[in-house]
This record gives sequence, C-alpha cells and structure tokens, in this order.
Amino acid sequence: MTEEIEYEPRGMKNLLKNMKDISELMVDLAYSAVLYDDKDIAEEVLRLEEEMDVLSYHARVAALLGARRIEEAEELSGVLQIASAAEKISNAAGDIANIVLRELGLPPELKIAIPGAEETVTRVRVGEKSPLAGKTLGELKLETKTGMVVITIRRNAEWIYDPNKKTAIEAGDVLFANGPDEGVAKLYKLATGEKYEFKPPKKGRLLSDLAKAVDVIIEMKNLSELAVGLAYSALLFYSEEIAHEVEILEVQMDEMKYELEHWVLEASKHVDDVNSLRGLLHLAASSEVISDAADEVADVVLRDIELHPVFMLAIKESGEVIAKIEVVEGAKVDGKTLKALHLETETGTFVLAIRRADKWIYHPGGKTVIKAGDLVIARGPRNGEKRLAELCSSKSS
Repeated sequence: MTEEIEYEPRGMKNLLKNMKDISELMVDLAYSAVLYDDKDIAEEVLRLEEEMDVLSYHARVAALLGARRIEEAEELSGVLQIASAAEKISNAAGDIANIVLRELGLPPELKIAIPGAEETVTRVRVGEKSPLAGKTLGELKLETKTGMVVITIRRNAEWIYDPNKKTAIEAGDVLFANGPDEGVAKLYKLATGEKYEFKPPKKGRLLSDLAKAVDVIIEMKNLSELAVGLAYSALLFYSEEIAHEVEILEVQMDEMKYELEHWVLEASKHVDDVNSLRGLLHLAASSEVISDAADEVADVVLRDIELHPVFMLAIKESGEVIAKIEVVEGAKVDGKTLKALHLETETGTFVLAIRRADKWIYHPGGKTVIKAGDLVIARGPRNGEKRLAELCSSKSS
C-alpha cells in the first residue's frame, strides 16, 4: 500500500543533488543484484525507489512554488524535466531489482557464463566487533587495503550519499562500495569478520549461442550506466557534444533490446520452461527505459533550455562529481593502460569514457591505453577529481 507523502519545505538544491546521486546509485545496484542474484542488494534498490518517490514529489512542489515570473518558470521547466527523468531511471532500476525479488526467471547457466564486471557494486553490513566501526574512511584507507570505494552508507533509515575521508563508520551501517571482484571478499572480511563465500548458481541445460546473450547483457549494463553518467556530464558542462553522445547511446540501446528479445525467442525453443527466460525480457525493457530517460536529461541541453542556477549548484555539490580532464603530453598517465594505472585505487574515480580526436571510447577496459590529447570523462569523489587532474597534467619524472 502506497503511503501518503506529506509536504515539508525542502531546498531545491539538496533535492536535485540527492535525486542525481540516487538515480546513479540505483542503476549500479540494480544490475549488480541481477548479475550476482543478490536479493539483499535488490531490496536496497526498492528502498531507494521509495526515497526517490518522496524526493520527486517535493521537487515538483518546490518548483511550482518557486516560479514567480515567466523567466523563472522557463528555467524551472528544465529542472522538472530532469527530475522526471531521474524518477524514470529510479523506477526502471526498481523493475530490474524485481527480476531477482520476484524470481521472474534468468537461465542459471547464463549466470555462470557472465564474467566478473570490471567494477562490482557490493553491499555489506558492519558488525559490532568490526575493526571498521568507530573509524573514519580516511583512517581506514579501504581503497588501498581492499580496492573498494565506499560510495554510499545507509544508517538505519538515513542515507549518506557523499561519504568522505572524515565520515565515521558505525556498527550496523550498511556500506555500498564498488571496485574489483577480488576486493569484495576483503571488504566483507573486514566488515563482518567472516569469510566471504561465493555461491555459484546450479547448472542447467546449456543454451545455444549463450556467449552472444552474455555479451549483450554486459553491454546493456555498461551503456545504461554510461548513458546516465554522460547525461549528467552534459548538464554539468552544458555540452551539446556530450548530449549528442547520449542520443547515440540511446539508439544503440534500442538495437540491443531488439537483439536480446530475438535471442530469448530463439532460446525459448530449446528450454523446458520458458518462464526461465522472462527476466531477460524485463531486463531488456528496463534497460531501454533507463537510456531513454538519460536521453531526456541530455535533451535539456540539446534544446538549449536555460537551467535555473540552483540545478548547477546541485550538480556541483553532489556526492560524486563528473570530471572532464585533458591528458597533456608526457603526463604520468600518458602511454599507460587503465589496468596499470589503478585509477580506482589511486584516485577513487572510474573512467566512463574517453574522447580521442573525433571518436569516443565507451566503457574503456583495463587494456585501454591513455594517450596525450585524450579527453577523459570520469566519475568519483571530489578529492579524487583533483588527484586525477594531477596525474593527467603532471609530467613523469
């Protein structure tokens, strides 16, 4: 049963900042829930969806109360469009999480075939006797010890979307962190004192052309996350160029949706229970909704809608920032692969895309080499942005 939302005065800047942070976090968590068949993470996605509903309501009311002149109404119309798109992203992420919670069906052999993603989002609760309790993130240096970056903390019913080195961890906190697969077990051990046990899914009947379906699913995950990140980048830099890239991603996502749907129809001929494939259809539809919503965000830039200054403040003060940094010749990153650089550990930032000359490299992998002249688009904490800028501009000794 849906609970009634009571109006209470809230600042538009904080509302928009939280909506941006939640929409990005939900996409990461929702796909992780599906890829790792994790009901705990899926439940967290639905908690965030409820939070987004409340924020969306207050954002609409605040916008209506804030427009006193036609100029303000025009500026706030763009804000409302962005808020609406953020809510759509949230709803679609909730639908993806429900694939796990409602057991809508994913072929077990498909889960086995899915390789570890370059970055994993995990959830862990801090135990009473954990060495993490009572210490700040700065003191713990989890990025160095585990490779995992804490991106959000849930403390009872409250959310901390922008933890920094001064943020103290308490027993009972639920940490959300991203990083390499091997870092999950290390973080889990520190938080709980117990060994992390990966439970592989049971093997089922082998489906034909399984590798193709796996490739499409991983690509849809990557493009969904990238589209959302680039859409907010387009707003932050008010860049038509980046906004056009979001349009291109939306078209690519449409094609992948059709491709996955076709694969499901073909695979249904070779399975005993077609219900085991329903989840893939839901995943395809929800992924397309996310990319469509990201395109709505970028559309504000393409239609040259002047945004209210409060939105730009919200973007710049959000828990994670999106950096656009050019690599100078001879910089410390010049000529090195992303794997060798360990940027996630060194800076806490994750490279979303790279522009090289007139072409873009989407979701670059560990083997991608950074070159002088590259424009790097990365997401991460504010202090990580500064460190990344130093690496891209400082000369190697």
